[in-house]
Amino acid sequence: MGSFSSMKKRGREWAPRIWLGSNFPAWFRLLADNRFDISPSCWYIAVVGTCVCACQSVLRLFEAAFFRHRIARTRITQPPLFILGHWRSGTTLLHELLILDPRHACPTTYQCLEPNHFVLTERVLTKLLAWVLPGRRPMDNMATGWDRPQEDEFALCMLGAHSPYRAIAFPNHTPIDQDYLDFKNISPADRRRWKRTLYTFLQRITYKNSRRLVLKSPTHTARIPTLLEMFPDAQFIHIVRDPYVIFPSTVNLWKSFYQKHGLQTPTFAGLEENVFATFLRMYDRFDQDCTLVPAGRLHQIKYEELVKDPIGQLRDVYDRLHLSEFENVVPRLQEYLDRNKGYETNKYDLAPELRAEIGRRWGEQIRRFGYAVE
Repeated sequence: MGSFSSMKKRGREWAPRIWLGSNFPAWFRLLADNRFDISPSCWYIAVVGTCVCACQSVLRLFEAAFFRHRIARTRITQPPLFILGHWRSGTTLLHELLILDPRHACPTTYQCLEPNHFVLTERVLTKLLAWVLPGRRPMDNMATGWDRPQEDEFALCMLGAHSPYRAIAFPNHTPIDQDYLDFKNISPADRRRWKRTLYTFLQRITYKNSRRLVLKSPTHTARIPTLLEMFPDAQFIHIVRDPYVIFPSTVNLWKSFYQKHGLQTPTFAGLEENVFATFLRMYDRFDQDCTLVPAGRLHQIKYEELVKDPIGQLRDVYDRLHLSEFENVVPRLQEYLDRNKGYETNKYDLAPELRAEIGRRWGEQIRRFGYAVE
């Protein structure tokens, strides 16, 4: 297979393994499902993780004791707005822009990485643990912070739900939980458990903040039927990006996750093939299911157009989805854009044979997204 190289290099920053936010049953199941096949250099993480995750379970019990009944009575009255799109297609940027609307809320990084007890601990621990997060995301240099929007898929992992993201911990194994990308071959009982975990997590967020939820996880792109079962009035924004950029950027993303959050020394064997196959699986399912969304509740945009004219593209989103009051959001958008002026994305050089393989494998979707097959 051809290769590619990144044109922008950055120093490595320390960051704790995401799995330290798991409760003890979720942590033990993750290790057991992978036969405790931890690289010797990561054994200390397993020891630390076992102790920390036990503490997470204790804090979870305290939160339940104080808040269980109040959270159980909380209702999600406003249908969520879901951001769909493949990894590295601009979902994070779109998420950050949409939550500038004061009527919107989202799962924060703290809530997604400490989902077992954030109702109890968020106010205090986000201040005490401010030093833990790196200043920038390693895969794309975007700013981090406990209060920044985050993918709810991480929370599901920490809460013990099955997720394709659990494969990050053991990158040298055949990826586990791949059927949870689109719920293919998943039993009704297991799907109900997954839905219950997500809904309860969102209830807890809503208990703290009753505004409309804007949710972003690339995995949701292949889950439209399940999301509509949970939230029949939900709305969706699908963002696409040039697949010739998506491919190397996604490979770089998983390499970064494997190195920083894996419990094995990664070999990256089979990584490119997995990126090829997952893209096709995701969009086979999306193409089948997007017609289930009633007219006027699914809008698609291009990343390149969003970057070129963010205010104009967001105005179009608000018009198409009838979100209203866009002009009230414009000053916040302009302030965000001014603050992040000069941000540069990674640049990649694709070898000719890899570029040809992307065109061969993904050609149908490249054309469907409105790009040219090279």
